[in-house]
Order: sequence, then structure tokens, then C-alpha cells
Amino acid sequence: MRKKSVVKLVVAALCLALCLILPFITGQIREIGNMLCPMHLPVLLCGFLCGWPYGLAIGFIAPLLRSVLFGMPPLFPTALAMAFELAGYGFFSGFLFARAKQGMVQLYAVLVVAMLAGRAVWGLAQLVLLGLSGSTFTLAMFVTGAFSSAVPGILAQLVLVPLLVTAVRKAKVMA
Repeated sequence: MRKKSVVKLVVAALCLALCLILPFITGQIREIGNMLCPMHLPVLLCGFLCGWPYGLAIGFIAPLLRSVLFGMPPLFPTALAMAFELAGYGFFSGFLFARAKQGMVQLYAVLVVAMLAGRAVWGLAQLVLLGLSGSTFTLAMFVTGAFSSAVPGILAQLVLVPLLVTAVRKAKVMA
């Protein structure tokens, strides 16, 4: 039991490190760097591989820590809204996957639900945070921010998360 907890902690720390590093790599691709949603992938993986408590914690901490350490994303409202969004990804992917049958169809279903739920959480966070600052957050802004400008990242998540989760499970690293 103790070994399993240590493995989860190490994987979660690796996911946090990836959240801090990946934006530097994808940022070099000017046309689609931010569209790749580089912090989303490790948080989703953390939820699937380590469970919802780890996924939620890493998701919430990552954008805030990155903002404080590197100044990006800006703390208000971007990093704060992202903290809730990524916490949602980590929570929903881990919580739902633990309760789903362990087939590929269920993995994809959980992934899609977690992605949609996380984006809904982001929209609510943006609505509240921008409302507190006297700004507005429209439905068009939500659709653009959550979907239209994130298509490359969404596609990357749909391809990479199932591949990586399946590979880790087959390697019995998280057994």
C-alpha cells in the first residue's frame, strides 16, 4: 500500500513538473502554442493515473505556481480561472475513471466528460472573476476560449491521453 502511494506521489510530481515545463516548449510554436493547452494534458493524466485527489490538487496548484514563478499566465483572472478549470479536469477524470469499467470506450467517455466539465468550470470561474472586476464574460467569449481557440489542444488530448493511460496501465507502472 505504501509503495502505491509513493508511486502516485512521484507521478503527480512529474505531472506538476510537466505543467511548468510544457508551456515553454509549445510556446515556441507561435501559431498554435497556446492553442495546444499544454497544462491540460498532464493534469488529465494525473487524474486518470493517480486518482481525483491528486488530479484536483495538481490541477489547482499548477497554473498558480506557474504564474508566481514565471509570470505566465497572468494571475488575475487567467491563472485563477485556469486553477479551477484544471482542478475540474483532474477531479472529473480521476473520479469518473475510478468508477468506470476499464475499457477503451469508457476511457474516451470519461475523457470527453472531464474535458467538457473542466471547460464549464472555467466558464463559471471567468464569469465570476470578470464580474468581480466589473467586466463581462459573454457566451461568445466562452465558446471562443473553451472550444474555438483550443481545437489543437482538444485533438491532442483526445489522442495522447488514451494512448498514455493505456501504455502506463499495460506496463503495470501504477499497479
